Amino acid sequence: MATTPVYRPVTPAIVAALEGVVGAANVVRPGPDLDRFSHDESEDLFAAPEVAVRPGSTAEVAAVLALAHRERVPVTPRAAGTGLSGGALPLHGGIVLSVERMDRILEVDEANLVAVVQPGVVTERLQQEVEARGLYYPPDPASRGSCTLGGNIAENAGGPHCVKYGLTKDYVLSLEAVTADGRVFRTGGKVRKDVAGYDLAHLLVGSEGTLAVVTEATLRLIPLPRFRRVVFAPFPDLDAAARAIPALARARITPSALELMERSALAAAQAHLQRSIPGGEAEASLIVEVDGHDEAVVEADLVRVGEVLAEAGASDVVLADSPQKERDLWRIRRCIGEAVKKIASYVECDTAVPPSKVPDLLRGVRAAAARHGVRQISYGHAGDGNLHVNVLSDDPDPGHRERALRPAIEAIYAVATSLGGTITGEHGVGCVAARYLPTCRDANAIAVMRAVKQALDPAGILNPGKVLDGPDFHAIPRRPRRRTATP
Repeated sequence: MATTPVYRPVTPAIVAALEGVVGAANVVRPGPDLDRFSHDESEDLFAAPEVAVRPGSTAEVAAVLALAHRERVPVTPRAAGTGLSGGALPLHGGIVLSVERMDRILEVDEANLVAVVQPGVVTERLQQEVEARGLYYPPDPASRGSCTLGGNIAENAGGPHCVKYGLTKDYVLSLEAVTADGRVFRTGGKVRKDVAGYDLAHLLVGSEGTLAVVTEATLRLIPLPRFRRVVFAPFPDLDAAARAIPALARARITPSALELMERSALAAAQAHLQRSIPGGEAEASLIVEVDGHDEAVVEADLVRVGEVLAEAGASDVVLADSPQKERDLWRIRRCIGEAVKKIASYVECDTAVPPSKVPDLLRGVRAAAARHGVRQISYGHAGDGNLHVNVLSDDPDPGHRERALRPAIEAIYAVATSLGGTITGEHGVGCVAARYLPTCRDANAIAVMRAVKQALDPAGILNPGKVLDGPDFHAIPRRPRRRTATP
């Protein structure tokens, strides 16, 4: 493990210098307004910065980083704070650098099918803007109404439609970014083909703010599919629902989305939405969506989907036969993450395996949870093998929770990696999963990562404590969250 750098405190002189860069109104000093920069959406973790800054331009980001590098002050880049791996927690205090003011859609180039955006643009806002023009930006995390593109790039975010359309990385053509010492660089332009040198854009995608701060992105767009159909299929048996996933692949169907929710996940959604959900008593349910530009092809795919689901043992296959019913279905699925947070303290294992191994993963998860005597709620993007396993505890003491849950979490990750999978499919490593990185990356791969980090951030000021050198996890402060009744 690398030695943690020695950081300097944020002095009044540094605060004054920051105010000179971004203006006094965009420097948040200690007090109630600073609290929101002390946490993200990962569990109940909490770490307070000494100050937060809200630059409004690339030049201001560069000046802040140059100052921090010179003074050896740690910087935690922050987008919307919706991450689930602790990536936006300022574990070493210092400066939180929020890109929230950099929220402009700079260009939608319909001729070249690209959008140029700043990192503070909310993902759903870009989607709505381009869809009004008949175009499509597919990556759609559950938090798409609040998460931003800068955070999506930092985490290589996914979402339900990645099963057909791919992750954020598949839509990043080029980036503008600022190094840890304040140098601005660009990785390319609007071209689809560009192999001039190393692929720096995709080095930064998924780097979780540890290598550079992204200040502008050129994103690929595609034509918006004209037709979309969605079905909901409850199953009396979890194994049957899991087996339907590879069955759809064997039928040569590529759904645009294929989501799995076990019974406890739907129960959490019902409690959160305060209404009953048809089929909520089923042991597991699938949401399957097909889309395309040819209505006859989409309808044929829909019929075949229904046949495969019925053959796999679905109790019913219910068509969402109106746009409102489609929205209602997706609202159920997208609220589950928020619903789980209300139940108990939890750790979310963002497992991912080859899609054909999802049945084995589900069986292994259930066995691990039962063996260690913990509750778990599983749901996720079954079509691309990405299952969110939430391990729950009602114990209010963080130390007790850690000791109770950690063996189960280790067992769940062991199941995933034994199936050729990974510890995180789309949430990132952050500080939550840093200690588990060696379970899915060998020592030489981690050494290469360290070399890259050392080359780009030799002073170690950018988002320290994330990915490679996580902290003593149970020592991170917690704050209690409001709970509701257990579903």
